[in-house]
Amino acid sequence: MKLLVTGGAGYIGGIVATLLLEAGHEVTVLDDLSTGHRDGVPEGAAFHQAAITDAADVLDPSFDGVLHFAARSLVSESVRRPELYWRTNVCGTLALLDAMRAADVRRIVFSSTAATYGAPDTTPITEDVPPVPTNPYGASKLAVDAMLTSEAQAYDLAAVSLRYFNVAGAYADHGERHDPETHLIPNLLAVAAGERPAAQVFGTDYPTRDGTAVRDYLHVVDLADAHLRALSAATPGRHLICNLGTGTGSTVREVLAAVREVTGHEVPVEESPRRAGDPPSLVASHDRATAELGWKPRRDLTAMVADAWSYRQRHAGS
Repeated sequence: MKLLVTGGAGYIGGIVATLLLEAGHEVTVLDDLSTGHRDGVPEGAAFHQAAITDAADVLDPSFDGVLHFAARSLVSESVRRPELYWRTNVCGTLALLDAMRAADVRRIVFSSTAATYGAPDTTPITEDVPPVPTNPYGASKLAVDAMLTSEAQAYDLAAVSLRYFNVAGAYADHGERHDPETHLIPNLLAVAAGERPAAQVFGTDYPTRDGTAVRDYLHVVDLADAHLRALSAATPGRHLICNLGTGTGSTVREVLAAVREVTGHEVPVEESPRRAGDPPSLVASHDRATAELGWKPRRDLTAMVADAWSYRQRHAGS
């Protein structure tokens, strides 16, 4: 298939684009490089440096589908500057859908988020849980999901949204290099590498198995595999929403233990009180993804940490 990958210069988009090429697809990447990196575009992919609102300049009827990763994704920034999230995530996606409609490209896989659910009491979270996002980032992604549902009904669009929590790990020459870095595993690895004196652990009195918060971590290759499977599962006139997760999750202390084991470094921590609004546990069910896509997570927490550490070691100082 000939596919457009928006945000394909970023961490997840670049890995998905790489695996698409390895599977024999023809790939075009659209990215404005505001957060992505030019060297993150895999060799063999055509590249257009442009905003998502310029998708009409790239799409034509020869494309078979779109994998849509381009978005702003910092929760704290979305609270401070929500207009950026409505403009990029919502208006930008609407422009993409307009371009797809004009070019008669009728298949899309959307990188959604479990932040659409907010902080439900149900664990693990299923797709039937009412979405109540607690920040503009989650709300903007939920708005896109609503757009896809209506486009599927009105224009026979084949759409799949994949909702997931925390992605980690690396693949080939692709790994996390966000600025600022807000994710737990790369921040712990920065301490192990001696770039930071200590890691912060927020909350040690949660009602969990060791007192620290539980979050669902997914290897980026497993995530990419779900996107490739979703391409085949997309059905005209239907918007399928699937959660991607382990169904169990890991505590902060378990992640810390994995980092210490993999790196061989102590990784000192500073314990702090809970942050306001942080729920004890956020874990996603993958039952629907298993039934609809034939997908299951296959790589464990240790593999995520090991791959991320290997990537960091290879790119130290770069």
